[in-house]
Amino acid sequence: MKAVLCKSFGAPNQLTVEDVPSPPVKGGEVKIRVRACGVNFPDALMIQGLYQLKPPFPFSPGLEVAGDIIEVGQGVDAERVGQRIMATMMFGGFAEEVVVPQSSALPMPDNMSYERGAGFPLVYGTAHVALSHRARLQAGETLLVLGAAGGVGLAAVEIGKLMSVRVIAAASSAQKLALARSHGADETINYNNENLRDRIKSLTEGRGADVIFDPVGGDIFDQAVRRIAWEGRYLVIGFASGRIPTLPANIALLKNASMVGLFWGAYLSQDPDVIKRSFQQLLAWYAKGRLRPHIHRTYALEDAPNALEDLINRKAMGKLVLMV
Repeated sequence: MKAVLCKSFGAPNQLTVEDVPSPPVKGGEVKIRVRACGVNFPDALMIQGLYQLKPPFPFSPGLEVAGDIIEVGQGVDAERVGQRIMATMMFGGFAEEVVVPQSSALPMPDNMSYERGAGFPLVYGTAHVALSHRARLQAGETLLVLGAAGGVGLAAVEIGKLMSVRVIAAASSAQKLALARSHGADETINYNNENLRDRIKSLTEGRGADVIFDPVGGDIFDQAVRRIAWEGRYLVIGFASGRIPTLPANIALLKNASMVGLFWGAYLSQDPDVIKRSFQQLLAWYAKGRLRPHIHRTYALEDAPNALEDLINRKAMGKLVLMV
C-alpha cells in the first residue's frame, strides 16, 4: 500500500509517498481501506516536530479518515467487514490502509460522503467537547470564536448556534467572515482591520464574551482575553499563530474567569465515554441536516505536501481533505 512518510522533522515538501507493508490487525482492531483523510493543523505541527506528540520515524501524519472496514481482528464481529466508517487516530491516516481499535471506527450516516466523513470527527468533536463539556456553554450566553473560518472554528460557530447562544465570529478577511455568517454567526469582527478589544466591547455593551473559543493564540489571545466576561471561560484549543501566549493572572482574578484547555485526543484514552456521548449528539444533528461541514478543497494523496502548505499559509476555509 502507499503512504505519505515523514522521515525527519521539516517542511511539508520533505514528505515522500512510498510503498509500505499493509499493517497487521490485532485482537480488537479493524483494518480500514481509506477513501479520504482530513488534513488538520496538528499534522503540520507534527511533521515539523512542533506538536506534543512526536512519533518514531518514519511515520505518516493524519488524524482522521473515512473508508471501509476490510478486515477485523479477533473479538470483533465479522459483520463489520464492509461497513462505511470514519475513524480518528493519533497519527498514520495519510495512507491507503490504517488499523485502529474497533471503538475508534464509527459508522457513518447513510447521507454522509467519504469526503465529509474525513473532515468531520476532529473538528466537530473538538468544538463540541470544548463548548459543552469543558466550557459548559449555556443558552443565552455570548460565544466569541476566533479563527472562525478554519475547520474547528467554523464547527464551533455551528455548534454554538445549535446550543442557542449568540455567536460572534472573528477572522482575518471579509471572505472568511462571510463564510462564518453563512454557518450561523450573528456578528463578525475582522481583526486585520478592526480593533478586536474595542469591537468585542461594543458588541457586548462592555460586558465581554462569556466563552471565548481560541484555536489561534498569539497576539489575538492577548487582545481577546481582556474582553472576557464576569465568570467567563477562555477555551484554549491550539496555537495556529505559532506563539503560545501567557495569561495575565490578574485578569482571571478580577473577572472570576477560568482558563480551560482541551486536548481532545487525550479523551480517547482517559475518558472515552466523553467522546462517545459527544458523537451521539453530533451524528444526531448531522442526520437532521443541522451540521453542514464545509470542504474547501480536496487533493490526491500524493499532493499531501501541497495541502499542508495551504493550511500553514492560511489558504483554507473549513476543511482540506485528501482523497485516497
